[in-house]
Amino acid sequence: MKVYFIGAGPGAADLITLRGAKLLGSVGMVMYAGSLVPTDMLQHCRGDAEIFDTAALDLEQQEACYRRAQLADCNVARLHSGDPAIYGATAEQMRRLDALGIEYEVVPGVSSFSAAAASVNAELTKPAVSQTVILTRVSGRASAVPEAEAIAKLAEHQATMCIFLSGPHLKKIVADLRLHYPAETPVTLVYRATWPEQRIYQGTLATVLKQTKRTEWNLTTMMLVGAALGKELSLESSLYSKDYTHIFRVVKKAKKVKVAA
Repeated sequence: MKVYFIGAGPGAADLITLRGAKLLGSVGMVMYAGSLVPTDMLQHCRGDAEIFDTAALDLEQQEACYRRAQLADCNVARLHSGDPAIYGATAEQMRRLDALGIEYEVVPGVSSFSAAAASVNAELTKPAVSQTVILTRVSGRASAVPEAEAIAKLAEHQATMCIFLSGPHLKKIVADLRLHYPAETPVTLVYRATWPEQRIYQGTLATVLKQTKRTEWNLTTMMLVGAALGKELSLESSLYSKDYTHIFRVVKKAKKVKVAA
C-alpha cells in the first residue's frame, strides 16, 4: 500500500501532470480538498474509486482514511492544489504515515503562481530587472508568517513577488509594498487562475486599491508585483544572442585578412 501526494495544478483538469493523472486513474482511494481542487479533476479517477472530500475533515479523520486503506492494502492518491511543496500541509500527514509504516511519494504539480503569470503572458524574471522570485503570503488563522518574512521586509529587495491568498489583505499588502516599491510598479491580480471563473486585474501599486473592490478578490487570489511585469522593458537575455557562445552553439569568428605591406 502506498500514498501518492499529487499536485493537482491550479485548477484546470488538463493541467495535472501526465504522471499525476495516470496515478489518479490507478488507485482505489482518492482524497481531495473540494474547496481548492475542482471536481472536474476527478474525471481522471477510476470508476470504482472511493473518493473523499477532505475539506470538512480534520487531520485525525484523514488519518482514519489512511488506516482504512492500509487494512485493505489499497493505494491512495492525495490530491493537493497547485504543487504539494508550496503551502501543501503535507508534512503533518507524512509524519503520521511514517508512524503507521505507510510508504508515500510526492508527484509535483503546476503552482498557481506560474499559472497566474501564464494567464497574462508574463515572465517573472528579466535581465538586469529582477532575477529573483519571492513566494510568500500574509499571516492567517491557520498558520502565521515569521516576523522576519513580513512583506514589508521582503519588499526591500524589490524583486518579483508572488503573494498567495492576498485578496482579503490588499490594503495592508499595498501599504507594505509602497515602503520600497515605486507607485508605478506593475501589479497583477488573478482570481482562481485557470478555473472557469478566472478573473484578472492589471494595474500598478498606485491604482490597484482605487480600481478594485475587496469583495471581488477574496479567497484564492494571487498577487504578482514587480518591475519585471512591465511590458515596456526591452532588455534581452544574452542566451540567444548571435554573439553568445556556449557548449551547444559556437560562434564562428570572422577570419582576419592579412594586408600586404
